[in-house]
Amino acid sequence: MSRILILGGTGYTGRLIAQYLLAQSNAEITIATRHPDKAQAYADSLNEQYPGHRAKAIYADASQPDSLRPAFADQTLVAVAAPTTAYTAEVIRTALDMGVDYLDVQLGAKKLALLQSSADEIERAGRCFITEAGFHPGLPSALVRYAASQLHPIESAITLGYLNMGKDLPYSEAVDEVIESFKKYSGQVFQNGRWTSPRSFDVRTFHFGGDIGSKRCYAMFFEELGLLPDMLPSLRETGFYISEQHWMLDWVVMPIAWAWLKLAPNAVRPIGKFLWWGMGTFHKPPYRVELQVQAAGLKDGRPATMQATVSHTDGYELTAIPVVATILQYLDGSAKKPGLWMMGHLVDPPRLMRDMEAMGITCTTRIEAAPGDT
Repeated sequence: MSRILILGGTGYTGRLIAQYLLAQSNAEITIATRHPDKAQAYADSLNEQYPGHRAKAIYADASQPDSLRPAFADQTLVAVAAPTTAYTAEVIRTALDMGVDYLDVQLGAKKLALLQSSADEIERAGRCFITEAGFHPGLPSALVRYAASQLHPIESAITLGYLNMGKDLPYSEAVDEVIESFKKYSGQVFQNGRWTSPRSFDVRTFHFGGDIGSKRCYAMFFEELGLLPDMLPSLRETGFYISEQHWMLDWVVMPIAWAWLKLAPNAVRPIGKFLWWGMGTFHKPPYRVELQVQAAGLKDGRPATMQATVSHTDGYELTAIPVVATILQYLDGSAKKPGLWMMGHLVDPPRLMRDMEAMGITCTTRIEAAPGDT
């Protein structure tokens, strides 16, 4: 039986990963955290809901490497759902030493660089390491590859993000990682067969459709997008754009946050809480988190356009469910491959869509003949 350790298993995302894994698989789940009493209480509640008494708790603190070895012992996979990017080296080393596979739900340039520096060792050890998993990063490249599975060849695939969860947003330390990532913000997109400058800043209006309508959107680069042109040689245009929200958030709160970060780069937590306050204060419906790909290419030899959407009212659900859908592919061996992988590059996209939909994410796909094609 597979055993999965969730590091940060009592956080918002970690709790959901544990819950969905127990519901969707036969794996044993270990909740690892710095607060063992809290972890044990959650494991007990899970064992009341799901058969087999498959949940347990253990103490683990990424800042204390000695606590990781006993936690990782006899585990198949460690899923890192805690904002522990400062201790990525310790987690990687322990996983390799203990012969454990790895998946992270984290955003961070330093984390990714450390993993890439260990890529050869990971592959030599026969370990499967999966990084950049979740909503974004994670789903953008998966959705581009999903579009490529429907259009042959694919010529363009733009991913769009809409983030509006309304009030009473639960703050988590994962927001700190987002603020950290802003320090190296890049607006690169792939246009006309080449990447724009890292310092470019592209603003475009896109029509989401439905009740969202048209929105001004701002380019944002994710590392997972960088390899897509090599993976899909026919692709001439791709990128990620995040939509505008409320005017007060876009024109007042965000500029203050950017300026504050530039002047005080170590003030990550207060900046994150200020931005989170703005998102929870200035908003208007529709309330949900949505990711969309708008693509163009050929379908059965004829020009066609495609729009595929994944959405959920809860952003933490939309982070955890793709992770669990990926782990399901890992557990059956289809996504268990030696080496370092980004989630969106490893998974089978059509199956990912089916499994996410089965777990409650709204997934839609629409393919139409291109305008003017007869």
